[in-house]
Amino acid sequence: RQDGRRFTGAAMMLAAALVFAVMGMLIKLLGPEFRVWDIAAFRFGGGMVLILMIFGRQIKLFAPVRPKLMITRGIVGAMAFLIFISALRLIPFSTATVIFFSFPAFAALFSPLIFKTPITRFELACIGMALTGVAVLLDFSLQENGLGQVLALLAGSLAGLTITLVKTLRASNGPVIIYFYLCLVGFAVTLPPFMAAPHWPVAPLEIVIVIAIITLATAGQLFMNQGFHYCQSWEGGLYMTSEVVFATLLGVMFFSENLTGRFWLGGGLIFLSAIAFNLRSMESLGRNAKHEALPENKSHR
Repeated sequence: RQDGRRFTGAAMMLAAALVFAVMGMLIKLLGPEFRVWDIAAFRFGGGMVLILMIFGRQIKLFAPVRPKLMITRGIVGAMAFLIFISALRLIPFSTATVIFFSFPAFAALFSPLIFKTPITRFELACIGMALTGVAVLLDFSLQENGLGQVLALLAGSLAGLTITLVKTLRASNGPVIIYFYLCLVGFAVTLPPFMAAPHWPVAPLEIVIVIAIITLATAGQLFMNQGFHYCQSWEGGLYMTSEVVFATLLGVMFFSENLTGRFWLGGGLIFLSAIAFNLRSMESLGRNAKHEALPENKSHR
């Protein structure tokens, strides 16, 4: 049974990673006539409608615990998505995704500010590895596509902050309501600029892509949330790093992106940093479990 649960968890997390990678590819495929505000409004508005349709009768979606923090998380998450889309418009899909996956390093930086926990030497080494990887990708300069690279890094930093806020919210809120508020707040943020000059999908292919983005964003989130039910957080984090691999393959297949040695070196450092953070979580959970078991072991002696 345990093996079955772990297999189910792995399958769901890998499916989520693939779905998110395909969603990013579709966003990249949309023509320049679709502004960042258009894409975000469709994604958040459509996601909100889908969540209401699926879970509206089961969950009190408009009664969250710690609503101010929930709204803050929604704003930060929405900004991360908007900035990441902007980066996708300026630099290759695979490069933007790899830089974005520096977010575990930023989560480690934000965690002491919110949870008041010290940063260990191991975490500092992982942060240094991730930032070195970013520097290699940037070629230690901002001369070529500098704005796109900076935007991808900024999106990663905001995603790191989002993860830290979600950890706090998960103590008293379910994953569905947290995602619903991301969509609700994101839609509220993007609606005014979207309505100022809306661009609606007209061509059949555009309609299909927009619907697919909405569906994949929601499906990926639900796959990921359900996957964490079957596996440990560190396992889920490891599986989710496969999104970098999927994005790299999609970038080569659909955009004919040229992967240089600098990409492999910088991306590899970021990828290894993300894996190291999740393996560290595994060790921490193991130590905590062993520590909690000590009193019980002593009582048997």
